[in-house]
Amino acid sequence: MITPQSLAENNLEALGVSLIILASASPLILAGVVYYLKKRLDHRQIIAAIEKGMPLSEIMPPKPQPSGPAWIKYVAIGVALLLIGLGTLIGDIGRHPGVLIAIVAIGAGAGWLTRGVLHRKYYIEDKAIEEASQEPKKST
Repeated sequence: MITPQSLAENNLEALGVSLIILASASPLILAGVVYYLKKRLDHRQIIAAIEKGMPLSEIMPPKPQPSGPAWIKYVAIGVALLLIGLGTLIGDIGRHPGVLIAIVAIGAGAGWLTRGVLHRKYYIEDKAIEEASQEPKKST
């Protein structure tokens, strides 16, 4: 039977869940709004520079070069996600949300790991080609 007390308890519980969801989503929303406003400001600056005839190199700084090979970062992220997914799968046997999270983490980890392995392969090939082109040619 539905009583006023049970409705009040359900509403308080629903309110609590709603506040938790709002509190966890608000940083993402705020970051999205700030990112959008920053991109909008950058676009306005670029348009103003083009109208004035200024070169874009004065406005936009060059992108920093990575300090090391990118494949190491990709492999590390992939291994971490695989371990998180496997740990979640082992820890949440029989729970549907836990299994879903584990499958998503394992899939993402496998993707990052594959990306890292492929980048490593091409990184090694590019280094070999670069070293071969810099060797002095022998005269006969």
